Amino acid sequence: MTETIHRLIEQYGLVAVFLGCVAEGESAAILGGFFAHQQVFVLWQAFLAAFIGAFAGDTFFFILGRNFADHPYVVRLRNRPGFRHAYRLLNAHPNIYVLTNRYIYGMRLVGGIAAGLSTVSVPRFVILNAISSAVWAALFGTLGYVFGLSAEHLVGQALVRHERLVLALAVGLVIAILAWLVAHHVAGRERAKDAGDDQSLD
Repeated sequence: MTETIHRLIEQYGLVAVFLGCVAEGESAAILGGFFAHQQVFVLWQAFLAAFIGAFAGDTFFFILGRNFADHPYVVRLRNRPGFRHAYRLLNAHPNIYVLTNRYIYGMRLVGGIAAGLSTVSVPRFVILNAISSAVWAALFGTLGYVFGLSAEHLVGQALVRHERLVLALAVGLVIAILAWLVAHHVAGRERAKDAGDDQSLD
């Protein structure tokens, strides 16, 4: 059973890294780096899959905001906690915002929509998004690769290679839990901020 799962990872793992990075996929990029260390993937292929996924995801939400502002899905995203704050930051510091938005967990989706609704031009967004996606993919992919090195030192190379799937899933679970906690905290702060803004306008 384990060998079957390993073969599936070898065949479809890069596709999974790509799809995971289309959304808010730090854990997917980290797992890509981890499996590259375990020689399931080639490292540059893991980086490339993470880069293309991150770039495509942000570009998709930018296009939604730019061309489908009145679509019900876009309207729902615009009503999410933190959207108005993201839009204010984008208008004040557009270059810095596009370069750094993906690092704020829970804000990436609304950030892409906000960028599409802003005056940021398409070529400017594409260039900044490509730079940000490349740095992001290299950073989190390297974290996964370094985790693989650390795991080998802690439990031994043979054990890591035999149990790499279990270790990777454990890492993914921990990252997902931490990310959810951070997103929950950020969303709570943004809801409180938006409520304060509404009261100040009354």
